[in-house]
Formats: sequence, C-alpha cells, structure tokens
Amino acid sequence: MREHLLVGNRVIGYLDSSSRAQGPSAPGGRVRAAASGVLVLIHAFPMNADMWKAQIAAAPAGWRYLAPDARGFGQSEPGGPVGSTTLSLDDYADDVLALLDHVGVERAVVAGLSMGGYAAFALFRLAAPRVRGLVLANTKAEADGADARNARSEMLGLLNRAGVAGVADQMLGRLLGETTRRSRPEVERRARRIIEANSAEGVRQAIVRLINRPDSTGLLPGIGCPTLIVASDEDIVTPADQARAMHRLIPRAELAMIRGAGHLSNLERPGDFNQALHRFLTTRFGG
Repeated sequence: MREHLLVGNRVIGYLDSSSRAQGPSAPGGRVRAAASGVLVLIHAFPMNADMWKAQIAAAPAGWRYLAPDARGFGQSEPGGPVGSTTLSLDDYADDVLALLDHVGVERAVVAGLSMGGYAAFALFRLAAPRVRGLVLANTKAEADGADARNARSEMLGLLNRAGVAGVADQMLGRLLGETTRRSRPEVERRARRIIEANSAEGVRQAIVRLINRPDSTGLLPGIGCPTLIVASDEDIVTPADQARAMHRLIPRAELAMIRGAGHLSNLERPGDFNQALHRFLTTRFGG
C-alpha cells in the first residue's frame, strides 16, 4: 500500500517497508529511522515503485526501505509541462530529498536501476553529503548518443499514437532477459501491468528528461562512498561491459553479476538481487 507525501500542490506516492510493522513514532507521527540505515530505491523507466515490492518485503532487520514513484509514475503526480527546457532528472532527485526530509532522515543509501541510476547520479551531484552509499544497478554513467536520443524522440511519437501500452509493447522485449521471457512469462505480465499503470504525461516527461540528461562519467572517480554496481548477463540495454567500466572508475566499488536476468534484474531474479544487496549493506554498513 502506498504512503503519500504532499510537496507544494503535488502528491508523491511511495512504498515504505516500515509500513509492514510500524515502529515507535518520532515527533510529528513519523516512524523513527531504523538502527542500521535507510535505503531509497529509485525505479527504472517506464516502471514505478511496484517493481521494488520484492525488495521492500525482504528488507533486512535494522533497515528501512523507501521506494518513491517518480513524477507522473505510479501514484505520483507529474510536474511541469512536457517540452519545458527545465525538465531534468534533478526533479526526481529533488523529490527523493523531499521524501528524506519528510521522514526525518539526513543520510541514506541510494539505489537506482537504469533511469533510477541516472537519478542517483543527479542526487549525488545535488547533495553528495546526504548519500551514505550507492547501488547502481543495470545503469550507466554516459549520456545518450545521437542514435539513442533519436530513438527516444521516436518513442514520443509512439506514445502519442499508441499510449503507454504501445511503449510497453516496444520495450518489454528489451527490458527482460531471454531466460525470463522463455521460462517465467508471469514476470512479463507483471512488468506490463506496472508499465501500463503509469500516466502518459509522466512517461512523456521522463523521455524528455532522459534525452536531456548529462554525462556523469566525470563524477565516478570522486565517488567516495561505498558503492555496489549490479549487472546482468542478459541485459542488452546496459550490457555488463558498461558496469565493468564504472567499476574500474569508482574507487573501491563492488561488482555483482546477476545470472539469467536482463535489464530488470531485481524483478527477474529477486532472490539473487536481494542476496547481493543484503551482503553489501551488511558488510559495508553493519546491521
């Protein structure tokens, strides 16, 4: 069940592992932060926070997991008009900071998958002291090249013609690995339901933000917090070589490979993903 936060006149929806078993309340009715830490999970395009349900349900003792819907996805309302030159991934980062303020958390480990990783880089640029650690899953630091930007522009046309369902039709074959599509068709059905629950306006604005996103490669050598990079052997959107390139550039980063998964590794192989995530949190942050 979603929790909701009002920022100005806009609602942000989010999942909160502490909602499963409410702990002692802080002043103002907020649940106190867990002893070991807080992990924020930022979803991929064109998904929403529901993609993290298997992680929320398996949050280890001492950890509180928060998974916000990006603007226009899930139960979060979109921001400004599409086509605005001000649309930026910084908008998603600002919403994460607002959520952390809302729950009274100064520093958190930030995990992002694909577009969520781009938002994590934006958050690190805006407020590095608030980032206790990073999990960069099935993502990359480079900005889109000309071909990728053109493909995203064409997706705007597809969205206009066929709606969010048309985007799902086009993307699912690339988002999921061959093993998942062959042996676990229920995962594809679930991914489709998550995508089609999102608003066309939110998807449209996200595409513009992705087209405009900056190159984050220059950030990598300066990332001093503990970092886990997650890659999958069947990911054709961000192949494992791109994860290995980030691993070489981020000091003391760890690399985990998820076998038998494509781009949505946490959804396709939740047990393996959770194991890698829990090991990282335990060894680097205690708990």
